[in-house]
Amino acid sequence: MENLNLSQINWEALLIDAGLILLKLAAIYFAFLIVKSAGNKIIHKSFEGIGRKERISPGRSKTLQSLAKNIFSYVLIFIFAVTILQIFGIKATAILAGAGVIGLAVGFGAQGLVSDVVTGFFILLERQIDVGDYVTTGSYSGIVEQIGLKTTQIRGFDGTLHYIPNREITSLSNHSRGNMRALVDIGISYDDNIDEAITVLQETCDKIAEVNQAIVEGPNVIGVQTLGSSDVVLRIIAKTENMEQWAVERQLRKALKEALEANGIEIPFPHQVLIQKQAGSESAAG
Repeated sequence: MENLNLSQINWEALLIDAGLILLKLAAIYFAFLIVKSAGNKIIHKSFEGIGRKERISPGRSKTLQSLAKNIFSYVLIFIFAVTILQIFGIKATAILAGAGVIGLAVGFGAQGLVSDVVTGFFILLERQIDVGDYVTTGSYSGIVEQIGLKTTQIRGFDGTLHYIPNREITSLSNHSRGNMRALVDIGISYDDNIDEAITVLQETCDKIAEVNQAIVEGPNVIGVQTLGSSDVVLRIIAKTENMEQWAVERQLRKALKEALEANGIEIPFPHQVLIQKQAGSESAAG
């Protein structure tokens, strides 16, 4: 084997070619960033205009906008990859032909991916959820942050972001459609007058309804819910605007407790009775 003669290599031409390739790659990368940024801005403004004209809900607009940006990014990345490969002399027609063969092979092995896409398509088509909705699916509950054709992102109330494959969304509960229910149970002592307690609670509920615009209906004291071991439980129900039910429940609990205390009605708590026995001593007189 003959030794490679380094003196025969045209280093100048090699460096020039390498420099041109690097310049082309840099130019393509910057073009990719510019087109991506401009495309995302156009999509954002377009959906803002559509939302105002067609009166689409903000959640639905964000959902479609997120999906459009994802599809745009996938297409742009594919074009970017094909362009780079062409720089190295690989023809796009060969890539597309190979992609068709590979796609056919992947289609048989990636049934889960196909299931994700099909399920995601129907979730979007049927408008089951939108970005910003409070949902429960399986063991996950939280706010929907992004809906894609492959995965759905749900932010839990502890801050955890869950990535759920769409095929695993077999059952879905959307808590953000229509008015929600605020429910408060409060106990009173068995020694207190139930009718008097109901009157006090209802008057307090009426005052809260006058100042809280998030309350759509009620609150109403519906009566005795349960007879506990140490208390009589009264139930209060109200209808609120979406996602406002927790704040209304907190406000009700505070105001109702203060009202009961002001009227001398006891809110019972568990008591323990301690019985202590002392052994007596007997003395016999002799």
